[in-house]
Amino acid sequence: MNIEEILDMMDDTLDKAWSLPMSGGRCVVDVEQIRELLDEIRINLPGEIKQAKNIVADRNEILRAAKAEAEQLVRRAEDRARVLVSQEVVLKEAQAKANELLSQTQSRTKEMKAAAQEFSDSRLRETEESLTRALADLRETRQKLKTTGRNQL
Repeated sequence: MNIEEILDMMDDTLDKAWSLPMSGGRCVVDVEQIRELLDEIRINLPGEIKQAKNIVADRNEILRAAKAEAEQLVRRAEDRARVLVSQEVVLKEAQAKANELLSQTQSRTKEMKAAAQEFSDSRLRETEESLTRALADLRETRQKLKTTGRNQL
């Protein structure tokens, strides 16, 4: 029997007790039966207390293990977060460097195009001037030939 059953039996015994007239609700009970039930409680009480202590100890162990596991999960999450933040920082630095290189390349490309344009224009102008002088020399020579040829006729 467990303590709950014994207490139920005591309650039944008290319900069956007969009350004394004009005693203010006092009842007559079987003292021997109540003592036997109290002895049963005393015998079972240490076992149930021990069982309750075991349950509390188990509960505390479960809570300790859960807390340790939660702390471990938090540490792993923090470590993972640090790695991700570190990777994000590296990624942002790489993107910034790539943007800087792209900007420098675009700027240098514009400078090189302008320089190539200027160089080509300068060479073409020099060629044009040279051809203009050569054409002028050619016309002058031709004119001289015409004039010299008429004079000899």
